[in-house]
Amino acid sequence: MEDKTGYKKMLVAGGGISGIGAAKMLLRTGKPILLYDGNESLSKDKLAAEFPNGEIEIVLGEFPDEMAERAEVCVISPGIPIKAPFVKKLRDAGVPIWSEIEAAYQNAKGRLAAITGTNGKTTTTALVGEIFSRYYASSFVVGNIGTAYTEKALETTEDSVTVAEVSSFQLETIMDFRPDVSAILNITPDHLDRHGSMEEYIRVKELVAKNQGPSDTCVLNYEDEILREFGRNINAKTIYFSSRKRVPGGVYLEGNEMISELDGGKRELVVRTEELQILGVHNYENAMAATAVAFAMGVPMEVIQTALKAFQAVEHRIEFVVEKDGVAYYNDSKGTNPDAAIRGIRAMARPTVLIAGGYDKGSVYGEWIRAFDGKVKKMVLLGQTAEKIAKEAKACGFTDFCFADSMEEAVRIAKETAVPGDAVLLSPACASWGMFKNYEERGRVFKELVRQ
Repeated sequence: MEDKTGYKKMLVAGGGISGIGAAKMLLRTGKPILLYDGNESLSKDKLAAEFPNGEIEIVLGEFPDEMAERAEVCVISPGIPIKAPFVKKLRDAGVPIWSEIEAAYQNAKGRLAAITGTNGKTTTTALVGEIFSRYYASSFVVGNIGTAYTEKALETTEDSVTVAEVSSFQLETIMDFRPDVSAILNITPDHLDRHGSMEEYIRVKELVAKNQGPSDTCVLNYEDEILREFGRNINAKTIYFSSRKRVPGGVYLEGNEMISELDGGKRELVVRTEELQILGVHNYENAMAATAVAFAMGVPMEVIQTALKAFQAVEHRIEFVVEKDGVAYYNDSKGTNPDAAIRGIRAMARPTVLIAGGYDKGSVYGEWIRAFDGKVKKMVLLGQTAEKIAKEAKACGFTDFCFADSMEEAVRIAKETAVPGDAVLLSPACASWGMFKNYEERGRVFKELVRQ
């Protein structure tokens, strides 16, 4: 990647958090940077202020054709579709397209665990990070969980271990990215508006193990048919986890006991489910995946056991907020697709008033509604998908729903509906865009309103 011509530059596409993080990292490596964003209303001065000590060229608006000739590599932010016209121009000019995780990987040291899947990524990544921090002197938790990989890559050393939460958007444009341990937790329909088909979404998710070899490990959910089959056809060593049956050499649930056979097939009790502070079978799956990942990365079982028992729920993922007037309030704002929201419902042990709806990612909601299974006593719908969900609910025979124009109104209706012994659950089954900046903001607003 040396700038042999003195002319070519590292092109970073995207003027948001990801792009700025990538540009700052590359500047620290001495690379000349060209920062491009198609939004011409962005402030060049504000972007330039992010780089007070670095030479950086900023281009906004329409993509100039000559820029493709000037780019050595393009590091693309995950929010930019790879079908964007300027990306095609770059590819036609032979410019490699890297995701931010590829750029970080090229500059990072030490060992890496990478976790993906439709649901459970954040909890599992946080769990692995908690385990690593108890055993390794230098550990990092990066990716979609909040801190960009590019932000920490140059701080890593040969002795570091890093766990990264990686999304399908980031995996689309990897090249050499090769984790020592990868994990795919599950694959259910999501982001089909971006990937175009379920087949393409599956292909992209499976890229996390693409470059792995026999010395590497891939942790997979045995109960996911797609992943069970995938595990039979990869170069990496496969470890399965299962919530339903024994998997030799893996981790599995047996009643309320989480059993490991990771240590040469030796049967070992990891934890009992009542010792965990996270609710629901999906969280037990996350704990099993984290156990397999951490063990494969060299952490002793006793350290894993201690960390699992101490770990508390990630914010916005079936997060207990407060109990008021005998009603328990839960924030599951990270339930941004129907499958994630099914997990939220299944974790509830009380009659539930459900707040749902948001941005339309092209999902279908029938399976989620059927999973209510008598548990949801009323659904309060808001956002772009409200009418679509209502229509599917009627088709499934669920008619106890109403509409709200805002989160404030939805919380008020839920409060008026719930009686002592009930739960109120925000689990939207949809993205937050349109009403909120992201699912974190949506969750925080919900919690503030509940506490008021």
